Amino acid sequence: MAISVDTVYKTVLLILNNEQRGYMTPDEFNKIGSQVQRQIFEAYFEDLNQQLRIPQSDVEYSDRVAITDEKIAEFKTESQPTGTNPFTVPTDLYRLGSATSQQPGRSIAEIQRVGRADYYNLIKSPLTAPSLTHPIYLYENDQLIVSPSSIGKGVYLQYVKKPDEIRWGYTVGGVGQYVFTDYDYVATAINIGDITSSISSNFTNGATLSVDNALYTGGSGTGAEFNVTINASGQAGAITVVNQGSGYAVDDVITFPSLQFGPGPFGGGPLTITLTSADLFSGSQQGKVDFELHNSERTEVILRILLYSGIVIRDPQIVQVAAQKIQQEEVNEKS
Repeated sequence: MAISVDTVYKTVLLILNNEQRGYMTPDEFNKIGSQVQRQIFEAYFEDLNQQLRIPQSDVEYSDRVAITDEKIAEFKTESQPTGTNPFTVPTDLYRLGSATSQQPGRSIAEIQRVGRADYYNLIKSPLTAPSLTHPIYLYENDQLIVSPSSIGKGVYLQYVKKPDEIRWGYTVGGVGQYVFTDYDYVATAINIGDITSSISSNFTNGATLSVDNALYTGGSGTGAEFNVTINASGQAGAITVVNQGSGYAVDDVITFPSLQFGPGPFGGGPLTITLTSADLFSGSQQGKVDFELHNSERTEVILRILLYSGIVIRDPQIVQVAAQKIQQEEVNEKS
């Protein structure tokens, strides 16, 4: 279960404001929050190694090895590598666990990982030569070289993925305040709100009306919804995105058939908008990405962000208090 990025940010601001210690902007929070998440995530593997050397309790919910592995499980996934033999691993891979081959008409076979010296020795020997039931792979330069070479597809990787960068997405309100965008970040989605400035061609129509969920064609994505308002001059005076959709790209041309805006006469061609980079989530601050850490890490996340915030606003007292609490929690967890 993820940790709400909005809850963490508001808690950090509350603590800072109550102590009159300053303010952290959303952009500062996003950078610090991403660093904190990566720091906690990378510590899991050392913690697991440490706990494996210590006798564990067999009481339910008290086995620290199981607890640490449960935290790592938030990032365990499976996907297919790209390309054909050799295969390129996914870009979000952090640590590779295992690889399997799922060939037509055969049961799933685990692909054994070997070093370069063993790889050459195995493929040379008639007794140990890899087969479809006992394949091997060499992992170098983000690629898997699988033997036998006839395995050109059907390879799956089980691995721990990297955590995504967190994102407290926002728009700027009427008085300059930051307004949280409580919907998931999708790079190819269209920004919610006014998109009138992207009109590339307009028309002349005698009617004055508003059309909700206006019909349109074009664009490389799906799911976006637009409300169009025709002003007293008979032109589209406002186009508002009410559903962001996904899969859209820069220079996509979206065309609204003119007949839905009332009878003619029409002039100047159809109503169209051309998407720019600023119209997409990837070019704006809209959309949220929650912390992917286990929900039990919420307190740790807040404390560590406060630790960094003390450095940002140059308050050594915040740094000292946060560092002491983090150290105490670590001692309690590992003792």
